[in-house]
Amino acid sequence: MSFRSLISRPFSRESVSVRKEEENPFLSLQREMNSLFENFFRDFESLPFAQSAGVFSPKVDVLETERDIKISAELPGMDEKDIDVSIHKESVTIKGEKKIEKEDKGKDYYRMERSYGSFSRTIPLHLDVNIDKAEAKFSKGLLTISIPKTDKAIKEVKKIAIKTE
Repeated sequence: MSFRSLISRPFSRESVSVRKEEENPFLSLQREMNSLFENFFRDFESLPFAQSAGVFSPKVDVLETERDIKISAELPGMDEKDIDVSIHKESVTIKGEKKIEKEDKGKDYYRMERSYGSFSRTIPLHLDVNIDKAEAKFSKGLLTISIPKTDKAIKEVKKIAIKTE
């Protein structure tokens, strides 16, 4: 294409290449909708309870030490009576129900907010544990479960020497 053709017809259809997305408006619309949903749901990950349509899922940490397994669950604003912990040979299940009621009265107004929801988290156990000696403690919104390993599970651990070359 010569310089003269650009000057005489700078905006002709032949001189400008069009991208595929711009040819099909539905592809552009789909890209915008995907971006909209990704940005909308990104904000829910920063909440203390991952909330999705009234479902709570508390943050849980699992730590294996030499002698036991420790599980910590963040349950802010909950009471001990609203939490249920059950342990089996293969798993630990934490269930609960969160109930929040806020009441605010003023001279010319009255406001009442309620929030309810239940959750259940099951943590698999991949080794032998002594479920009879398991303990659970709840303090300041933090549930801590300690499950001792069996003697067999402790003895099965073998240290491997690392060689350098």
